[in-house]
Amino acid sequence: MEIHTNIPLKNFTTMKLGGNARFMTEVRTPEEVAATYRNAKAQSLPVFILGGGSNVIAKDEGFAGIVIRMRIPGFEVIADDLNSTTIRVGAGEEWDSVVKRTVDMRLSGIEAMSAIPGTAGAAPVQNIGAYGQEIADTLESLVAYDTEQDNFVTLLNETCEFSYRQSIFRSSQIGRYIIVSITLKLSKNLPQPPFYEALQAYFEQHDVHIFTQEIIRNAVIDIRTNKLPDPKLLPNTGSFFKNAIVEDWQLTDLKASYPDIPTYDMGDGRYKVPTGWLIEQAGLKGKVLHGMKVHDKNALVLINQSATGYHDLANARDEIINAVRDKFKIQIEQEPLEI
Repeated sequence: MEIHTNIPLKNFTTMKLGGNARFMTEVRTPEEVAATYRNAKAQSLPVFILGGGSNVIAKDEGFAGIVIRMRIPGFEVIADDLNSTTIRVGAGEEWDSVVKRTVDMRLSGIEAMSAIPGTAGAAPVQNIGAYGQEIADTLESLVAYDTEQDNFVTLLNETCEFSYRQSIFRSSQIGRYIIVSITLKLSKNLPQPPFYEALQAYFEQHDVHIFTQEIIRNAVIDIRTNKLPDPKLLPNTGSFFKNAIVEDWQLTDLKASYPDIPTYDMGDGRYKVPTGWLIEQAGLKGKVLHGMKVHDKNALVLINQSATGYHDLANARDEIINAVRDKFKIQIEQEPLEI
């Protein structure tokens, strides 16, 4: 296990911004995670866990501690019965590769989350989701290194306190747990309609009436390819903003002025409103702000067109947030974490 010094974070994050990490290393076993953290703690160094860098924004001042790049491999069937298969996945596995392997096994539960960049260990942190599925639906448990107790623990689904793009790992227990593996329980049943609105519309448009895990995956990849720019070609973090969540009374007020506002019923009197739609209605779709372009196909996405630092991104973000708040009285939130 090698430790490197003064590594540019912009080379390891898909937005291609940020200063240097003082130290950086890769870990390939849970034991290396524990040893690296203990060593950092002994030297009073802060620690940041980095997966694929697709949901992280690096600041201009860099990171004064050690960045641990998660590379723990593993894909193992640990239980199998008539209706389901349970799989343990190493935190360093590429998420989309995991999805493809489960689809090839004809398992349902994560196929609609195809083509989401990043690693498997990062999936529970923000409770990733797409087209009606989220990791909370299938995650049975996970194993993590508890930095406070200096031991490995198994956390069950309910312990993670999942909600929309949220978990204890980015709220009440941020920084405490380093996820080393996740366990997913997937169904052997075929996917059944009705599907998430955008996916259902795709099937109707393409006259698709037979649904398999592979058909769902291919459809999602096609939709995402047309909506989301490839971060390898155009620096971005995918959806930069979370979709807005409003109460029923807020929605009633909004519909009075915007009767065509799109919504998704989340139950309990709460509704998801596409933030991309809000940004577009605020007149910002396709606009370039401080070198950051609001994607002309999906206003949720910010592309680093000519920004020179985090300050450019922050200024663009704040202008967008303020414009949406002024027009709709809704406070939208950034999705990527910051280092």
